[in-house]
Amino acid sequence: MRTRTTLIASLLALAGLGLAGCGSSKAPGIQTAPSAGATQAAITPTTATSTTSTTTATTPKPPSPLSKKPAVTVPKTAAPTKLVTKDLIKGTGPAAKVGQTVTVNYVGVLYKNGKEFDSSWSRGQPTSFPLSNGGVISGWVQGIPGMKVGGRRELIIPPSLAYGKSGSGSTIPPNSTLVFVVDLLSVS
Repeated sequence: MRTRTTLIASLLALAGLGLAGCGSSKAPGIQTAPSAGATQAAITPTTATSTTSTTTATTPKPPSPLSKKPAVTVPKTAAPTKLVTKDLIKGTGPAAKVGQTVTVNYVGVLYKNGKEFDSSWSRGQPTSFPLSNGGVISGWVQGIPGMKVGGRRELIIPPSLAYGKSGSGSTIPPNSTLVFVVDLLSVS
């Protein structure tokens, strides 16, 4: 009987060693518990490793003030005869210079009645152009330089620096003072 018990214990130990040596689909360091009657020699030690994952909650970034179409407020005073510029939001990026290509979003309204005549926002995409005479009206060439990327600037442009006596199509009457709110997105 003793031989039979020793034989069974030896077979179980060998079976345990055989199982321990076989590949497993379990993660490294995980073992199946030894079956009843198996000896301690059948258990192979493993080194347990654990990975600690740290998740940090981040506060969502507030939307950029330039992510929404601005409302344009026309002053209630008489239209100026000279270019007026006012930074509504000061940018922190590179400053625009004459001759560079600028990418902007803008809204343009008539000073006389506040009626919108043009907007890159209504087209759903910014516009790019060289900041030079002949490329855009003089009021932009004079009013955009010095503005920094990320900024929003109001330009009140007298007719002499806009479309003058001829106006522009059916949307801008002759001798119109224009108000633009311009967001500077990039310069190159």
